[in-house]
Amino acid sequence: MIEKITILHTNDMHSHFENWPKIKRYLLSQKKSLTQDGSEVLTFDIGDAMDRVHPLSEATDGKANVEMLNEIHYDGVTIGNNEGLGNTKAQLEALYQNKNFDVILGNIMDIDSGTLPSFAIKSKIITTAGGTRIAVLGLTAPFILTYPLEGWLPIDVFDIIPELLKQLQGQYDILVLLSHLGLNTDEKIAARFPEFDVIIGSHTHHLLEHGKRVNQSLLAAAGKYGQYIGKIDLVIEDNQVVNSQARVTVTEHLPAKPEDESVIEGYTKLGEQLLSNQVIAKIPQSFSVDFERDSSLIKLGLAAIKETAHTDTAILNTGLFLDGLDEGIVNRNQLHKMLPHAMHLMRVTLNGTDLIRLVREIEKNRAFLRKFPLKGMGFRGKIFGEIHYDGIQYHSDTKQVLCQGKPVDLYRQYTIATLDHYLFIPFFPTIEIAGHNDLMYNMFFRDVFAAYLKEHYPV
Repeated sequence: MIEKITILHTNDMHSHFENWPKIKRYLLSQKKSLTQDGSEVLTFDIGDAMDRVHPLSEATDGKANVEMLNEIHYDGVTIGNNEGLGNTKAQLEALYQNKNFDVILGNIMDIDSGTLPSFAIKSKIITTAGGTRIAVLGLTAPFILTYPLEGWLPIDVFDIIPELLKQLQGQYDILVLLSHLGLNTDEKIAARFPEFDVIIGSHTHHLLEHGKRVNQSLLAAAGKYGQYIGKIDLVIEDNQVVNSQARVTVTEHLPAKPEDESVIEGYTKLGEQLLSNQVIAKIPQSFSVDFERDSSLIKLGLAAIKETAHTDTAILNTGLFLDGLDEGIVNRNQLHKMLPHAMHLMRVTLNGTDLIRLVREIEKNRAFLRKFPLKGMGFRGKIFGEIHYDGIQYHSDTKQVLCQGKPVDLYRQYTIATLDHYLFIPFFPTIEIAGHNDLMYNMFFRDVFAAYLKEHYPV
């Protein structure tokens, strides 16, 4: 018996709701037409559907994204780091309360109980009308530094895959992996585990327009931001794949409808309204992003992270601030527009020698970073910008570093407040190499800033 199976897939949409009306129509219409033509149709999302850069995702802790996924009734999704690390543990556990799809996730466990998250299943078996059994696994990038800070235990994929395959032995005919791991890891999995017929990838935002074959596995991926929708066609004979091909549809080329624009705008307006309703503080003056003329805003940010981290020194870059604040009432929407980044507070402890080296690294990179268009790693701004210190002074003529107005003691320990972003970018290696880094994963930078304003400028 010959069967046709079509897999439709999305990934890394990152709350780019401007593409959602077209994606939704395409997926629903394809499901209907392909089913009528006799194909079995499966739909999957491969993670990072949400991104708090969008006000509606921020205001609803991603639940608005889940409501949109519900409109498709996906056969399965896995999570990306934006779901897993862009939410607190409580927020992530609440995120999928009203889902109508299965969250397939095999390599993130509750650090206390050692069990799967309550919202997830390790694997799923889908049996087609023709009796073919399709096993679906879901794996996400196991960030070993950060998941434990949220109460989750990440497991290396090459440790968990053999265990999952053993559990599924004899239960499937076709094996599919939903991989939020990146192309390089997908290729390694295909090379090491020929059992996988299809690996649908994401995380590294790679686009495989016609798929890629590694040994017996077909790798597929649909880029980023909903700019593409993936489609995989499988021909099954006697419950085995005899032919497979992957392709993508360009979302921009799909027909638009007159109401699309108002729907897209509605997402933004609703998010902004929900955030605007949450008043934070009342400030006595304006704070500008014209940092060449006025450094009061960056100083406010430095003071906020110093106070929260209980340090005497702090480091921040001006590119973090995308907007200023007007005198008067400050609400959560203003802070989200100003600081949309997925970054957390971090304390860095260095001895005096390493503090001097860090400052000299910063000074060496200062001119380069001033206009550098940084992308990724939680940064949602345009350029890195100018670096500012609080509690640290540097004399360029003598290259002397002072802390609290005194020469740095080479043997003393110094603790600096900054952001986890500085640990992951390549410009300041001393932080990673020599720093004792305490990642404070309970709040985003904008939440730290909001708490500081609320404390010092109450309504």
